[in-house]
Amino acid sequence: MANPNINLPYFDLLFEEFGKQNPEALEAFGRHVHWGYWDYPAAADGSISDFAKAAERLSRRVCDAGKVGNGKRILDCGCGFGGTIASLNERFSDLELVGLNIDERQLERAREQVQPQNNNQIQFVQGNACELPFEDNSFDVVTAVECIFHFPSREQFFREARRVLKPGGQLAISDFVQAETFMPVLKFMGNFIPFDIDFTYGKVDSNISLIDYQNLAKTTQFISKIEDDITVNTLPTYPIVRKLLHDGKLKKGENVTLATEWLSRLGILRYLILSFQVS
Repeated sequence: MANPNINLPYFDLLFEEFGKQNPEALEAFGRHVHWGYWDYPAAADGSISDFAKAAERLSRRVCDAGKVGNGKRILDCGCGFGGTIASLNERFSDLELVGLNIDERQLERAREQVQPQNNNQIQFVQGNACELPFEDNSFDVVTAVECIFHFPSREQFFREARRVLKPGGQLAISDFVQAETFMPVLKFMGNFIPFDIDFTYGKVDSNISLIDYQNLAKTTQFISKIEDDITVNTLPTYPIVRKLLHDGKLKKGENVTLATEWLSRLGILRYLILSFQVS
């Protein structure tokens, strides 16, 4: 899908830092552009290399939730620089891997960085996750790692994922989800407190709870399989991201990231891995 109005300021910053050959930006976000997962968060050492390993672990956990295995056809929506595709390419064999993204700049880097191995096939396609340019019943697994909040409609994405998945197919995602009891408060606060999310991360819709996801699954003919709250395991990410934004002189981004961190520490905002099976 061609879209000349893509607004993802944090990717603009990443491309700027990549252009400068910033070694920290390249190591931290040259492969994956999402939060990290630590089995033991207290052991996180704050280094870029530690974060890069954690980001890889998070990608693997999402894929494992989708029951990825050899010989499957897999679609990764919002594929970024191809990090999840690269991880699958290294771990499994005889896969047909398709990465989809709305931003052609990201896809250009993905095509340069990720080359097939282990008898896998790889394709990167520009497109809209809510209007998937693929045939019905054509994938075994669909993934969306920390990107669904950018999509125009979660429901439409679920319907499209359901359409392209084979019977018994799996959808696996990670997302920031609000605690049900705090949703009215956060909505009220949003009317008065400018967190400058759009300025840093682009259009983000975080107005969803776990119950909403459960209802969405039923509406779109999925069965909820995994609901894994990994909020605590992601917390060491925040200082790394704030440092990148500070170095890139995105003060508003530092503020919104700090606010998000404290909402997460207080249990108001949760980071979940969710998986669903075609019913």
